[in-house]
Amino acid sequence: MTMAAHYLGNVQRDDDQLVREHAGLVRKIALHLKVRLPQSVELDDLLQIGMLALLEAAKTYETGHGGSFETYAGIRIRGAIIDQIRRNDWAPRRVRKQMRQAARAIHDIEQSTGRPAREGEVADAIGLEVGEYQQVLAEAASAQILTLTPGEGDEASEIPVQDDTASPEALLEDAEQKALLAEAIRRLPERQQLILSLYYEQELNQGEIGEVVGVSHSRVCQLLGDAFVRLRAAMAAICKERQASAA
Repeated sequence: MTMAAHYLGNVQRDDDQLVREHAGLVRKIALHLKVRLPQSVELDDLLQIGMLALLEAAKTYETGHGGSFETYAGIRIRGAIIDQIRRNDWAPRRVRKQMRQAARAIHDIEQSTGRPAREGEVADAIGLEVGEYQQVLAEAASAQILTLTPGEGDEASEIPVQDDTASPEALLEDAEQKALLAEAIRRLPERQQLILSLYYEQELNQGEIGEVVGVSHSRVCQLLGDAFVRLRAAMAAICKERQASAA
């Protein structure tokens, strides 16, 4: 056996060992994400995507780069699953259209009244009954559960998953997007701010949020959708304000 063949054999064995030792990490991340997704998303699909990401991480990981393999692989696995879900985009066009309409209605109502728009007002503005609008909000929550990406045609742009290989320019753009998002969140009513904080920062599921806020699981889903739609409206408003001030 040549030295090159011996070396490659050792590398392959090291990669295989990393994959075997961290297969449980894939399941842990997939399960954590699954409870935050609609039931139509299959756990097996998430596991398959995660395992492929783990294999790739084992091939590209370099010791001494400043972080453990578990941390490196975890970023890759989570990022791969989220990217695939975004590409699949299960939100119906009808829901995206109604979300854009609701966001515009919220913006117009709040500009004219100087206070947060009420559900009934938004429902009237887009031609729906309150119950129908609440169903749209629940569907919006499912559509936006992993990303705060505005719909096609909106002024605000996507908030990307951070990649530890990104260039300084990309990281700067990411920081600017996060600053925009933070400002938009500060403009939300306190209840919506709390729900987003519990969901994204504390990583509570909808049932746990319901216990904290004192509402049912289904109502939490509606409130999450409401927060996403209001966030969309706030981000679009901030973008318009910046464009006006720059003109």
